Amino acid sequence: MATKVSKPTNPAFWVPTLYFAEGLPFVAINVVSVLMYKVMKVPDAQIAFFTTLVIFPWTLKPLWGPLLEMFKTKKHFVVATQFISGTSFGLLALTLPMDSFFKYSLVLFTIIAFSGATHDIAGDGVYINVLSEKEQAEFVGWQGAFYNIAKVLSQGAFVYLAGQLEKSMGITKAWMIVMTLFGAVLLVLSLYHARMLPSGGVSGQVKSAQEAFATFWDVVRSFFKKRYIVWGITFIILYRFAEGQAMKIVPLFLKAERSVGGLGLETTQIGIIYGVFPPAAFVLGSILAGYFTAKRGLQTSLFVLCCFFNVPFAVYAFLAFSMPTNLLVIGTAVVLEYFGYGFGFVGLTLYIMQQIAPGKYKMAHYAFATGVMNLGLMIPSALSGFVSDYLGYKHFFLWVMLATIPAFLVTWLVPFKDPELEGQSLHN
Repeated sequence: MATKVSKPTNPAFWVPTLYFAEGLPFVAINVVSVLMYKVMKVPDAQIAFFTTLVIFPWTLKPLWGPLLEMFKTKKHFVVATQFISGTSFGLLALTLPMDSFFKYSLVLFTIIAFSGATHDIAGDGVYINVLSEKEQAEFVGWQGAFYNIAKVLSQGAFVYLAGQLEKSMGITKAWMIVMTLFGAVLLVLSLYHARMLPSGGVSGQVKSAQEAFATFWDVVRSFFKKRYIVWGITFIILYRFAEGQAMKIVPLFLKAERSVGGLGLETTQIGIIYGVFPPAAFVLGSILAGYFTAKRGLQTSLFVLCCFFNVPFAVYAFLAFSMPTNLLVIGTAVVLEYFGYGFGFVGLTLYIMQQIAPGKYKMAHYAFATGVMNLGLMIPSALSGFVSDYLGYKHFFLWVMLATIPAFLVTWLVPFKDPELEGQSLHN
């Protein structure tokens, strides 16, 4: 265990900004880049495949997590990765006028992804090591709220700004400015956290590469020895299978011309739709689901949570077939999906926390499980562009509804461990 160090009197000085910085690069790569490449005339299949491939570091991050225990402090890695990501966004902006902008920008997005994934490991390490259990519970809501504020800024305000600038400056210059803004925000945060962030403890748990390898192997071995682990892995992969199909195609569908089955929205309109209300609906859904699950228990609530998570994807089939032009109708559909997403995602998070993570390596196994979850999300997401091109938007979103069936089946059948037999409370 890393040694605790002094910290600001109130974690409100750094918890919100830390998790805002955590959300910014992920949303920029996973969502905003999709819209940028769309207006820059990159084919849908290539956008979906490569922007999914680029987020692979968030799946691989458990591989180098133990190495961060060997050097410096966790604060050091947080500040360094924010600086690296901020600088890389600035360099990425400079690649956009080039003829081979797609190739060069993907390289820089990959650098940002590795930096961002490392930032997440170190940032979570600061949070866990510095705060007491009571403080962790008190500030967990701040995590989600400011991660979603990063979404609002990224896919709302910044996308809206890009749309406005496209009209006056052209597409390339507009997105150069937006990518530069991403970089500037992260650079400012790196300076702020260099002063305000507690160290998170000095290195000391792992002192050599050999010990790091031994620790990592023990983490992997003990993970796969857990009771019902095959069921658990199946559950965390299939729960988001439909989401993996839809996540890259929805913004492309909103942007695509009506002549090819899209809704033909302008970039500014997409920024308005994603701006405030969908993230607010996500937060509201998460809060309500927390109370709902706390009252009923996870095992009793899980199928209901799965329904909330998967059924709202039907709104995109509705939009694809009805093709409304009213922005209020489109925005309401997106808000409903985000509310269901927020409500239902609690089920997956709590299942990992209560059924998979508990044990000797609770934090490491949580990271390992989320890595497996992201891998399960990436595979259908990478292929979704090819499926969408083949089926067209209308039939693709019908396919998404069929893709929810495995989630319902595995949620209905997944076994729960008996806390008495496991020798621990599932709610620790």
